[in-house]
Amino acid sequence: MKIGLLGHGIVGKGVREIIDAGATWEVRELSVKKILVKFDWELVDPRCTQDAKDILDDPEIDVVVECMGGIEPARTFCLEALAKGKHVVTSNKKMLANSCGELFACALAHDVAVHYEAACGGGIPWMASLDRTRRVDDIDGFRGIFNGTTNYILSEMASGGKSFAEMLKEAQSLGYAEKDPSDDIDGFDVKYKVALSCVKAFDVIPNIDGILTYGIRNIDQVDLAFCEKNGYACKLIGKAKRDGARVSAMVMPAFLRKEDVFSNIPLNFNCIESVSKTLGAATFVGQGAGSLPTAHAVVQNIVDIWKKQDPEINPKDNVIVDNSTYCGVFYIRSANIDKAASYVDKEAGECAVVTKRMTINELSEIVKDLNDSGMFVAEVAK
Repeated sequence: MKIGLLGHGIVGKGVREIIDAGATWEVRELSVKKILVKFDWELVDPRCTQDAKDILDDPEIDVVVECMGGIEPARTFCLEALAKGKHVVTSNKKMLANSCGELFACALAHDVAVHYEAACGGGIPWMASLDRTRRVDDIDGFRGIFNGTTNYILSEMASGGKSFAEMLKEAQSLGYAEKDPSDDIDGFDVKYKVALSCVKAFDVIPNIDGILTYGIRNIDQVDLAFCEKNGYACKLIGKAKRDGARVSAMVMPAFLRKEDVFSNIPLNFNCIESVSKTLGAATFVGQGAGSLPTAHAVVQNIVDIWKKQDPEINPKDNVIVDNSTYCGVFYIRSANIDKAASYVDKEAGECAVVTKRMTINELSEIVKDLNDSGMFVAEVAK
């Protein structure tokens, strides 16, 4: 089976290395024929090209692997590949989360598949596990530490006493965080992964903007001191639940009890858990990013295609995320915290409170009223 690689960065190089190495008989049935690169200095392999048509128009290429990142031109290239009868494997969560409806429709129309194991969970077989679970059981919900960068920052802040700015700089120096870390620290990376997990878990396509999202950009040692004093650990959690036709989904820092398995996930690891009636809670832990772990997931998808073990491609319902009935207790730190006095259950330090139990919509209104760019919000475990 011949492969065309769109992109030769961190993930693309990993895919090429694994296939070229041919460690198993399955992988030895694959070969990378052409590799799309952007710059002249990337033309380091005779298979490299700077013209996407060399891949998209090649009748010998069966599978197009998209590892470019960004929405365009990745989306257009994937649609063109599908329309030409080529399967697509992508690690691009942002593009897929925003365009999966039209990509799936195009795949269905041309009797090919879109695979995206590597777009969520890196090397963890999260998507494959959801597929397997759903063969037997409906999935009621999921939650997870979906982002290794923020987990590294939070873990090291808690253990080393360093500031957020110091730990972000360290994460960037180690290659865990991008030069512009906004997608990670503002929760958008997790939002895309929650959306794609909803597609797999519930067979629906949620509206991205409906996924309530709070990040960790404003976390401070005073927040972690509250956690330590009260037996909590802080993690950035993405989660969703299905109740009949209604799907709720959100991304938010959470103060979790120390006995919660998520509280003990260190450094840049991911941990994701699904809940279903007969299986119960199934938890998966592993490397959520990195060249070879993510490339491993991509190659697994290619092998699935070669073995004709494609997940079913079927029309999916579009749903509007509805968080209106979700209730919880929340920690809020803000210079304007006095404006939230009527919702306070107890003081949590200077400029910080723990709220009474409330709906997520009430929390959103409080956040809007406080109008504080330096505010930090987290859900507090029962």
